Amino acid sequence: MSRYAVGDLQGCLKPLQCLLNEVGFQAERDQLWLVGDLVNRGPDSLETLRYLYSIRNSLRITLGNHDLHCLALARGATDRGRHPSLEALLNAPDCGQLMDWLQQQALVLRSDDGRYLMSHAGIPAKWSSEQALSLSNEIETVLQGPEANNFFTAMYGNDPLLWNNALSGLPRLRAITNHLTRMRISNAQGELELQFKGALADIPEGYRPWFEWHKPNARSETLIFGHWAALECQTGRDDIIALDSGCVWGREMTILDMDSGELHRCDCNS
Repeated sequence: MSRYAVGDLQGCLKPLQCLLNEVGFQAERDQLWLVGDLVNRGPDSLETLRYLYSIRNSLRITLGNHDLHCLALARGATDRGRHPSLEALLNAPDCGQLMDWLQQQALVLRSDDGRYLMSHAGIPAKWSSEQALSLSNEIETVLQGPEANNFFTAMYGNDPLLWNNALSGLPRLRAITNHLTRMRISNAQGELELQFKGALADIPEGYRPWFEWHKPNARSETLIFGHWAALECQTGRDDIIALDSGCVWGREMTILDMDSGELHRCDCNS
């Protein structure tokens, strides 16, 4: 079995298939890790989810902010921010089946061999790997329970920006979700700045990329994340790997061979 991890798809099915062909991926044998934001903005959100559902036994998925937003739209928890690229998916006869499956996914995953830890936006430096997995489980429990729609309604918003273990209720769930699916930069205290989406050179004073607050090789796992297209996969370190190379913006899609460490890329304009 070979294992691969791929950056944000955002409804770009053809580049994904290009990469899977390039690495010789076989669903009946191999495993594909998806770092989140499977849908939205790209041309084929519906067909992307249908394809992924067809090989679902070969997948390990962490949800991104766009996936959660799509679920909220599909469940009727919000009507704001409805992107035209989602219309075919939300109106499809199998939308319910696809959303039920998507809603079963995690926010943090660790590989069975303990080598990798994956989430959509990253893992705050102040959280241990075990804490990150435990906090992810809190969201998974809500997503798969009777309070899911209340969560979808309340997950929008930036507060609280600073994590506190004593947080409870919906503010706690929102903070977990924002750290794992929307985080890019924070200050020395760990307070997030959630409006920033730019390049490293444009980070406001007093803030740094979340991964720069991590001591090198402090964890036993290598972290895998996506979400930050403007980063262009540049973290400057081997123990934290960024995979969102901006396919939906006309750049590239990136896949990681999790066993060899080799990266493969497909031009999303081709």
